[in-house]
Amino acid sequence: MSRSLNKVSLIGNIGQDPEVRSTSGGGRVANFSLATSRQWSGQGGDKQEKTEWHRIVAWNNTKGGGTGLADVVEKYCKKGDKLYVEGRIEYRSWQDKDGQTRYTTEIIANEIIMLSGKGGSGGDTGTAPARASAAAAPAKKECKDGKESFDDFPEARDGED
Repeated sequence: MSRSLNKVSLIGNIGQDPEVRSTSGGGRVANFSLATSRQWSGQGGDKQEKTEWHRIVAWNNTKGGGTGLADVVEKYCKKGDKLYVEGRIEYRSWQDKDGQTRYTTEIIANEIIMLSGKGGSGGDTGTAPARASAAAAPAKKECKDGKESFDDFPEARDGED
């Protein structure tokens, strides 16, 4: 049996206040951009820096009735906050209003840790990081062999967008 892995881990700063909306099916989703930067010294010794922007999508986990990632993002995250985001990468395409095919790359978050503390805006305030996870709210069910089943997490199979 071959195995594969689609996992992304990012630490960066929120580029603008998150946008949270409700879907027609009653779900909630938060979208925001996260900036990650790297620095290096060029051949002449001059400092170089490159910033990458990532589109983050955080869904509420509707199973179990607990607070979901979208709710946490809406309530506690704002522009400039430093976050650790873990999730999977997804590529989508769609037709715009002019009939052009558009493409996007998104990180579908399954865990977010707020690194800014209560003070916000990216600075370390010395408080412990706050953590939110898509699977944190519901109690996990186990199969006969002690492992989780996809039947317990239908959203893992659904490509709901």
